[in-house]
Amino acid sequence: MNRKTLVLPAVAGLLTPVLAACGGSGSGSKSGDAIAVGTTDRFTATSDAPAPLDPAYAYDVGTWNILRQSVQTLMAQPKGEGSPVPDAAESCSFTDSGSERYACKLRDGLKFAGGDPVTAQDVKYSIERALRIKASSGVASLLNTIDTIETQGDREVIFHLKTADATFPYKLSTPVAGIINPKDYQKDKLRDGFDIDGSGPYTFHADTDGNAITTATFTKNPNYKGFVKVSNDKVELRSFADADAMSAAIDKGDIDVMTRTMSPAQIQKLDAGGDDKVDLVDMPGLEIRYLAFDTNAPTVKSKAVRQAMAQIIDRAELVSKVYGTQAEPLYSLVPATITGHSNSFFNKYGNPSVDKAKGMLGKAGITAPVKLTLHYTTDHYGSATKKEFEVLQKQLNDSGLFDVTIQGHPWDTFRPAEQKGQYDVYGMGWFPDFPDADNFIAPFLDKDNFLGSPYSNSAIQRTLIPESRREADRLSASKSLTQIQDTVAEDVPVLPLWQGKQYVAARDDITGVAYALNSSSTLQLWELGRGVSG
Repeated sequence: MNRKTLVLPAVAGLLTPVLAACGGSGSGSKSGDAIAVGTTDRFTATSDAPAPLDPAYAYDVGTWNILRQSVQTLMAQPKGEGSPVPDAAESCSFTDSGSERYACKLRDGLKFAGGDPVTAQDVKYSIERALRIKASSGVASLLNTIDTIETQGDREVIFHLKTADATFPYKLSTPVAGIINPKDYQKDKLRDGFDIDGSGPYTFHADTDGNAITTATFTKNPNYKGFVKVSNDKVELRSFADADAMSAAIDKGDIDVMTRTMSPAQIQKLDAGGDDKVDLVDMPGLEIRYLAFDTNAPTVKSKAVRQAMAQIIDRAELVSKVYGTQAEPLYSLVPATITGHSNSFFNKYGNPSVDKAKGMLGKAGITAPVKLTLHYTTDHYGSATKKEFEVLQKQLNDSGLFDVTIQGHPWDTFRPAEQKGQYDVYGMGWFPDFPDADNFIAPFLDKDNFLGSPYSNSAIQRTLIPESRREADRLSASKSLTQIQDTVAEDVPVLPLWQGKQYVAARDDITGVAYALNSSSTLQLWELGRGVSG
């Protein structure tokens, strides 16, 4: 067959319906067997994070992709772009003009996978539990505009908000708002280990090796009632040590689909038609990468040091050397495709300039070279991360203004250390909880932010974020959002680097691949099916 890359536009109505089956090899497993999906995400339980799959704790794209298959939420994000749609709810809406009272009615006859009925009281219990536990991951901050939750009968839930929040329907589509059975989850304690009990499209079972999941098995839940139409009976999500091992598995037919994270070289090979048995789907993505700072750390406490780094780093060179056409330079926390985006960092710093950076340090009385260690995770964002940090190190050191070393750490130690403030400068990625500018701002800058950052700006927290949330028309929020982005460019508590595309590769008898990921990098395993190869 002729290999091709399918480029999918962001507008849901324009998405290609499915990746059609075409001539080629046999499938990765026989028709009727589980569809096998590969990932390099690692799912581990540690002393620092013993409850990685509890909805009140989980807050990274990998664990959320497990929860989205198995734990149901009142609202859900649709296939492509657009406003959230009811899932466990039959209907939801603001019932006041100020976006402070949000009411939902549950679908009739909802059941947990085990057969127990799902009630409005269960919804209230689940969300209040997440707020009460307030886990160290920071995920509860997504729900921080909730004041009280009221139930009326078994099917009606009313949320009374502290302030207007037009983004609240999106927040009810995230796993932290997942509905759990009070029989299985204590109200004030996280559920350790890898057990999940919900009412989502699938039931969940984990095969483990020590403290890590090797295979997550999703079996169609016969009790599920919601907006999702499940196209398969079973999916296995298999975790691989690295992208090379995952690629070898799809080549041998051991798996049917590859998701995050493929290496840039693998994507380039598939894009060039290097494998006539596997198709590559290229779709819009909202993933961003950035450097974060402990703004209380002596090495970077001075704003001038952070500004000088922003002035030196050459995003275009970084992207070109490491990711090629798979990413684009980013000059704000808010991606270029999101309403409210502003190129604030470019507007302030323009093109990279060592002379300007030298002037910034000199004016602040800082003697060069500034010694820094840049920390990154070795196994969470893909194999190219190390090369990315080598390029950053070279750019900063070649300026003569910095003396930078880099250190890599596995995710299960990197994330807890970052949360405890053990790194002065560190690299992170962000896959949005929902596709709105608020979700690229509040998680980093609001109170109880997920980074645990000491940076605090009262104007952003008390005025600008609340102002932006009052606007149901998100374009009308642009003035407040631009002010926030300009402040970030001035103070540099974080330094945005690039925005990436996302890719899925699949053997040619797998259908529904075009919808396997939405723009927020949410896995939608229910879209996958098996066609006829030939």
